[in-house]
Amino acid sequence: VLSLKLDKMSDSVTGQTVVDPKGYLTDLNSIKINSETEVGDIKKARLLLKSVTTTNPKHAPGWIAAARVEEFAGKILQARKIIKTGCETCPDSEDVWLEAARLQTVEHAATILANAVHHIPHSVKIWLKAADLEPDKDKTKVVLRRALEHVPNSVKLWRTAIELEDAADARIMLGRAVECVPHSVDMWLALARLETYDNARKVLNQARNAIPTEPAIWITAAKLEEAHNNTEQVERIIEKAIQSLTRDQVVIDREQWLKEAEAAEIALSPVTCAAIVRNTVWRGVEDDDRKRTWLDDASSCLSRNAIETARAVYAHALTVFPAKKGIWIAACELERKHGNRESHELMLRKAVSYCPKAEILWLMAAKEKWMAGDVPAAREVLMEAFAANPDSEAVWLAAAKLEWENDEYPRARLLLQKACARAPTSKVWMKRALLERECDDRAAELQTLDQAIESFPGFAKNYMMAGQAAQALKDAVRAKTYFQNGLRRCPNSIPLWKLTADLEKSTSGVVKARSMLELARLKNPKSPDLWLQAVRLEKEAKHDKMATNLMAKAIQECPDSGLLWAEEILTSPRPQRRAKSLEALKRCDNDPFVISAVAKLFVDEHKYPKARKWYNRAVTLDEKIGDVWASFYAFEIAHGEADTQQDLVRRCEAADPKYGELWCAISKDPTNRKCEKEEILKKVASLIMARDKEINFS
Repeated sequence: VLSLKLDKMSDSVTGQTVVDPKGYLTDLNSIKINSETEVGDIKKARLLLKSVTTTNPKHAPGWIAAARVEEFAGKILQARKIIKTGCETCPDSEDVWLEAARLQTVEHAATILANAVHHIPHSVKIWLKAADLEPDKDKTKVVLRRALEHVPNSVKLWRTAIELEDAADARIMLGRAVECVPHSVDMWLALARLETYDNARKVLNQARNAIPTEPAIWITAAKLEEAHNNTEQVERIIEKAIQSLTRDQVVIDREQWLKEAEAAEIALSPVTCAAIVRNTVWRGVEDDDRKRTWLDDASSCLSRNAIETARAVYAHALTVFPAKKGIWIAACELERKHGNRESHELMLRKAVSYCPKAEILWLMAAKEKWMAGDVPAAREVLMEAFAANPDSEAVWLAAAKLEWENDEYPRARLLLQKACARAPTSKVWMKRALLERECDDRAAELQTLDQAIESFPGFAKNYMMAGQAAQALKDAVRAKTYFQNGLRRCPNSIPLWKLTADLEKSTSGVVKARSMLELARLKNPKSPDLWLQAVRLEKEAKHDKMATNLMAKAIQECPDSGLLWAEEILTSPRPQRRAKSLEALKRCDNDPFVISAVAKLFVDEHKYPKARKWYNRAVTLDEKIGDVWASFYAFEIAHGEADTQQDLVRRCEAADPKYGELWCAISKDPTNRKCEKEEILKKVASLIMARDKEINFS
């Protein structure tokens, strides 16, 4: 017990007290030792330490411990008396002198330390403590200079003394310091920083001679040359550094040198950073692991915001693997996010020249031109892409999209017709039909889809689009024929079954639609979408009991479907919602639909901060589901501020959602094709607010 309490009074054996020195005596006087155990411990400690100091008076820790026992007991005068005896008995122990100084007032401590340095003039700790006790800066300097006369080889003394000087005096002292402690890298580098360019070069040369195994000196020399625009010297210095260090048997640690590169970047020395990467990033890496390792290196650098280092890693990787499109894509992405337009375009131009068969690089280059508003330049890029990839589906579709987005429908139509001849894929035919739909030429759309179905009879989207086109022409019989033909070819297409059921409901009624959905579930029993469609069909027909039974069967068949659980939570009677949500979270606690539904429960209970937290979790789990973003936005419209609403819009635009029942319905509507993401978000949010109102949600 006593040992622990004594230790708490001091940070270390050197006597750094944790007690406020000004209120020291007052604090000790306030201590009352009431515990008989503590009194007994102190008596035992006194006897034990008395024996120690008597039998072995030259054992300094014994005197220190004895003094601290008295200090703990509140007998400060006795403690000082004991430690004074300790100083007389062990005059060569710096710890005893430091303890004596700690137990005294500042004035007496200075006297004790002055006596101490006469006995042990080479004790750095005593000199530093003596300097620390001086209230005046000039007197502190005097003490430290006297200390350096006795201990000229102490780096710590030199550093402390130099920190007190102005730049001019510091340079003079550093000049002397590097003579006395030539092994101190910090002293050499500090001196170089304070010198002129020419003198700094001389200092660093001297430092290299004094410490030939220190990389920091070479790196500082490279930074110095870069700072004075001698960039051609930087590469030579780093190359020479590696050669010299290797010759002196210094291990070139790749990871450590990459850290030095990042440090150079932070110090605004990008040329030095790149030179370090070029000369070290390849060391110790197996040939088969180079690409993966370098991509990981660059990714790690980017995670630490070391952009120049990552750029240099990619640059080196591309000199070794100039035909690897993955590295080019990563390098281009870096320039897009962290470079400027010119650097991005230059990187893309290099990429397509080395990888002309990589369609994605051509498309990235064309998109960059298009986003900059230079449509003719985008066309030129795609023409070059055609020359390199004459039968590429992606290039044909990109060229058509460029014209399409700029309302050049005849050009887009011509391109898609050519694409159907040169690269006849199901997607090309579908895009050609979509163009006709947007031009509101349903007859041409159907003609195109008939050809597409003939060429690709197993592509379900052709049948869906053809049926929708026939419905637009008010030809339900023809639409039904398309859907039925599609189901024969594609019995596992869930969207096709849903469209067919919707058509049956509108033309033949609920009974026929129910039969269609039963057949669909028979062929696809594990589809949550089909079960949900069936439940909603019964609810719309006011068959609530049947809907409830169907939902129970649906959850039994698809117990891990967040879509079904979310519907169950939202449509259950208010008293049952919390229980349903707990059950849902047990089944699928990381499903964005369930998390979003739980957020709505908190809204209903007016717990808005909790609701916002759960909505944030939902969009984080899967940022591509537009319906969840829209539900979050509907909440912010009702209960948030303008700032939070705009922030959510920005986040949604960055996430670029593509999925969700309502999101797809709105975004794929031809009338909304040119709508920005914000407008789509607001339209879907309006639908969600209307739906929530129907099911009695806040």
